[in-house]
Amino acid sequence: MSDRATPDRLLLAGGLVVDGSGAPPVHADVLIEGDRIAAVGAADTMPRGVPVVDARGYVVAPGFIDSHTHDDGYLLAHPDMTPKVSQGITSVVTGNCGVSLAPLVREHLPQPLDLLGPPSLFRFPTFAAWLEALRATPAAVNVIPLVGHTTLRVATMTDTQREAEAHEIEGMQALLAEAMDAGAFGMSTGTFYPPAAHASTDEIVQIGKAMRPHRGLYATHLRDEADHIVPAIEEALEIGRALDARVVFSHHKLAGGRNHGRSAETLALLDKASKLQPVCLDCHPYPATSTMLRIDRVRIASRTMITWSSGYPAAQGRDFADVQAELGLDDQGTLERLSPAGAIYFLMDEADVERIMSHPMGMVGTDGLPFDRHPHPRQWGTFTRVLRSLVRERGVLPLETAIHKMTGLAARYYGLADRGRLVAGHKADVVLIDAERVTDRATFEQPIQASEGIHRVFVNGQCVWDGQRATGALPGQVLQRSGHLD
Repeated sequence: MSDRATPDRLLLAGGLVVDGSGAPPVHADVLIEGDRIAAVGAADTMPRGVPVVDARGYVVAPGFIDSHTHDDGYLLAHPDMTPKVSQGITSVVTGNCGVSLAPLVREHLPQPLDLLGPPSLFRFPTFAAWLEALRATPAAVNVIPLVGHTTLRVATMTDTQREAEAHEIEGMQALLAEAMDAGAFGMSTGTFYPPAAHASTDEIVQIGKAMRPHRGLYATHLRDEADHIVPAIEEALEIGRALDARVVFSHHKLAGGRNHGRSAETLALLDKASKLQPVCLDCHPYPATSTMLRIDRVRIASRTMITWSSGYPAAQGRDFADVQAELGLDDQGTLERLSPAGAIYFLMDEADVERIMSHPMGMVGTDGLPFDRHPHPRQWGTFTRVLRSLVRERGVLPLETAIHKMTGLAARYYGLADRGRLVAGHKADVVLIDAERVTDRATFEQPIQASEGIHRVFVNGQCVWDGQRATGALPGQVLQRSGHLD
């Protein structure tokens, strides 16, 4: 059987099924018909004469949902999506941290918009135009789109270093309403970043009212993930209540040594809030984060690695401290010499990472920056790192719990009625995993390396990863909400 020409019916036979619900594994066959799962059950209940993929020795699970990405432009530029399908990902949530590719046409991009890729990608005046481009030239994975508040600000305001005025808020409301009508799942904010830092709580609420008829969700990169994280969490909860929206706390973390251990405090705060309003979080299994180069992050990180630099390209892949010594400049002078630039910051505590990853409301997200020249390894290795490190090697999570976080939990929070579970009638997004061998190969020193142990990946019934390479199939869809988000 050729994986490039997946038949209309296909039997994944003899595997250990982890169905995405959190239930224990069971040995069962999975029958795929077209783009849906037709049956999950004992071999003697399955039809004969159907082409077979031998799944003996493999875990068969729902395709992974990457709950936090910046793949908006990468989907168009590199539709095979090798960094994602090679680690079992079949759907990606885009437009996070306030930054989405649309609606914006702009040649000169303020940071952090440039983290999404080159200016040539910013060619969509409406959100609908970007979604239509994705439908016309689909990628290998499905898309769950958010619209970014920072993008709305840059599209509407001539000066983002202040609070928006009434007419600008109206303009952003109109753009958000158009995006929601076109199919956005909600709005994200990134008030940590300069173009949105001057936005008040009220500004965000006023703009966000445009998504209330659609019951969209509110995802947020908090104003502060360091010393002032608690008031930042409280602001996000206030916005969620005002908009009657689920709050997604993006890449939840505690930054800087003074805050190590405080995840016990912040998670208790989210647990308390969850009894009064819908909340959840996404996270990744690394003690380092990555974004634009900022001195405030450099100064609280134990180590900073440069991922790219327009001002001093020779800095790429090197430590900030080494480049600073080479240039003979102070912190600010080094920043100015390198900028614009991106960086990886080692500023989190492993115990906090483990506690957050283990939280029942925690989804898994890569948060990768795919156009970085020396990216954080999370773009290529997040999901397989969870399976290797947290499941197999350290026993932090049972296999069924880890897969639930990657599949059924994310599908429920994002309102995907027919994804995230291996049950009859659901879409056939499926991954076959060698549980004893699966591993992330991407490292901070060599980040562009495909994972091992992902044996097959199917998206809407078509094989997109054959265990060694992307097959060339591009069956991804722009997904739609099922009613309101749970």
